Amino acid sequence: MPDSKILQTGIQQSTFNFLNTLKANNNRDWFNAHKLSFQKEQALIEGFAESLLEKLSVHDVIETPSGKKSLYRIYRDTRFSNDKTPYKTHWSGSFKRAGKFRRGGYYFQIEPGNSFIAGGFWGPVPADLKLIREDIAFDASPLRKTLNSKSFVAMFEKLRGEQLKTAPKGFDPDHEAIDLLRYKQFLLRRPFTDEEVLSGHFLAEASLTFQAMRPFFDYMTEILTTDHNGMQNNG
Repeated sequence: MPDSKILQTGIQQSTFNFLNTLKANNNRDWFNAHKLSFQKEQALIEGFAESLLEKLSVHDVIETPSGKKSLYRIYRDTRFSNDKTPYKTHWSGSFKRAGKFRRGGYYFQIEPGNSFIAGGFWGPVPADLKLIREDIAFDASPLRKTLNSKSFVAMFEKLRGEQLKTAPKGFDPDHEAIDLLRYKQFLLRRPFTDEEVLSGHFLAEASLTFQAMRPFFDYMTEILTTDHNGMQNNG
C-alpha cells in the first residue's frame, strides 16, 4: 500500500505533465535521467488506484489485493511491435472481481487526451463465448433491455468490442440479434476529458462508472454460471 503521505484521491497536473514530456522524449536515456520524476508520479498513481480500490470495494468484492497490484508496467513489450518506443505514454490498471460467480473486469487509463474508465469481457474463452451467443440467440431481449436503458446509454452510449464481419459459425446470418451475435468482445467504455480527470470529482465518477456496469455484469454472470435448468453450475 502506498505511503499515507502520498495517498491521492485524484489525478494531479504533474502526472499529465510527465506523460506529455515522456511522449516527446520516449527513449531510455531521457527516462533514466528522469527516473526520480517517474517514481514520484508512479507513487501518486498508486495512491489514486488504492483510493479507487477502496471505493470499488464498497459495492463489489475485488480479488486484486492493492492499488499498486492493479497497475500495469509502463515499460512496453516491443518484441512483436513495429513501434519500438520503450515506454507507454499512459498509466493504467485493472481490478479483478472475486470468485467464479462475479464475472467481468474493471479497467482505468490515465492519458492526456485519452483517459477513460472501462470494463467487461476482453477475451472470452471459446466456451464462454458460445454460452453468451447461445443465450442471445435464444432471447436477446434481456440484454437489449440493459443496453437500451437510459442509465446505460447515458454512461456508456453503447456496447463496444471487436466483432465478426459475418455471422459466427452455427448461427443464422439473418437472425434478428445478429448485431449482438457478431461480438467477440463485450466492452463498456466511458471517456473523460483532461479537465474532468483533473477535477476533484474524478475518483467518485470513476467509482460510479464501475458501479453502473453491474447490471451488465450480473446478466453475463448468470449466463456463464448457470445451466440450462437455471441452476448454478459449480463445475
